[in-house]
Amino acid sequence: MERFDLVVIGAGPGGYVAALEAARLGMRVAVAEKDALGGTCLNRGCIPTKTMLHTAQLAEEAAAGGEIGLCTGPVTVDLEKLQQYKNQVTSRLSEGIGQLFAKQKVTLFKGTACVEGTKTVRVYGQEQPDTLLEAEHILVATGGCPARLPVEGVDLPGVYTSDGMLFESRRFEQMVIVGGGVIGMEFASLYSALGCKVTVLEAAGSILANLDREFGQNLKMILKKRGVDIHTGAQLSAIRQADGKLCCVYEEKGAQKQAPADAVLVAVGRRPETAGLFAEPFTPAMERGRILVDEDYRTSLPGVWAIGDAIGGMQLAHLASAQGVNAVHRMLGRPAPMRTDLIPSCVYTSPEIASVGLTADEAKQKGIAVTVHKYPMSANGKTVLTRQERSFMKLVAEENTGRVLGAQLMCDRATDMIGEFATAIANKLTVEQLGCVVRPHPTYNEAVWELTRG
Repeated sequence: MERFDLVVIGAGPGGYVAALEAARLGMRVAVAEKDALGGTCLNRGCIPTKTMLHTAQLAEEAAAGGEIGLCTGPVTVDLEKLQQYKNQVTSRLSEGIGQLFAKQKVTLFKGTACVEGTKTVRVYGQEQPDTLLEAEHILVATGGCPARLPVEGVDLPGVYTSDGMLFESRRFEQMVIVGGGVIGMEFASLYSALGCKVTVLEAAGSILANLDREFGQNLKMILKKRGVDIHTGAQLSAIRQADGKLCCVYEEKGAQKQAPADAVLVAVGRRPETAGLFAEPFTPAMERGRILVDEDYRTSLPGVWAIGDAIGGMQLAHLASAQGVNAVHRMLGRPAPMRTDLIPSCVYTSPEIASVGLTADEAKQKGIAVTVHKYPMSANGKTVLTRQERSFMKLVAEENTGRVLGAQLMCDRATDMIGEFATAIANKLTVEQLGCVVRPHPTYNEAVWELTRG
């Protein structure tokens, strides 16, 4: 039996960051991972989708380049080469994690882990014999997997989850995307930019229903202009196959309708990946597959902690990383250094979408009187010259004090700029204080100054 201070199960953005933080603080650390280092985010999520979106958006811009003097021949995307490039990017980043593990003396065990006791983990090895590990602390960071939709036909050939679609190099003429959340809308942007006719079926009354309502309204109009057909309040009832084609049967406004497709992407969320993780006598308190934890990420089992998608909540890589850092510090009796009440949400469509803190509606629900500052990015030079559509910034501030409470951005580089607003909220800056900083011209970021004056 090998002994460690901490065994981390899962090497995604929560697990590998926690492992490196623990090693930095002097703990002897082991990580068990059954797949490639980096988890879903690096290998089947954030990085692959953004790599493919980058190429597709460049192709879309180049195809329309004649309007700005960029003259090219017909622009095409070689999907096989794009897959190769995506794999190179993910491999490079995954190898980088391995190098960090080696540098920090984190021991990696390749295989499937099972918690057999409050201080023991068995790793069913892929590259080494099964190994029993003993540790003072066990951290579960197994992430999540695509949720399964309980309707007829989801197992048919040509029906994908986001995991499978990211490895597909075939060109589709028609695609139906079931789900208008973040994942669905990013794939809608991707495949419409690649020339595919995309139809989105969303059961809720709007796309991006969990974000500021203006995001969904604007994005729907932008994507409609690009040829994406979006149906809200549309409930999928079945997926059927006939004459080599798929057909999505759905109900909208009381009428049954059909949408043909070469491929169907089911993107209705993700669920915790915890099946088989615990030996029967050592299962912690759970609810519908997610592990229940306290404010310090302790489970009901002594010495066993859990973070990230395995515990539910906001399913974001950067949140899992922050939780991992905080859990390690709490194991050592230290204060948690990361604020997890201010987590930016990002959508990598074109234009990008990012938000942090309270929306005006959320503030109203809490009984907080606010002022809302809004700046249309159509007046921003960088936005005009890059031809961005329907872009804006919004700032929510406490009415009495002027203190910044939230921000919602829909513009190019929104995901890069949202951190400035998170910092302002965390440090209780006022609108006036945020506006007194000189920002360079011409940039998207200079619009923050204009925003504070509105």
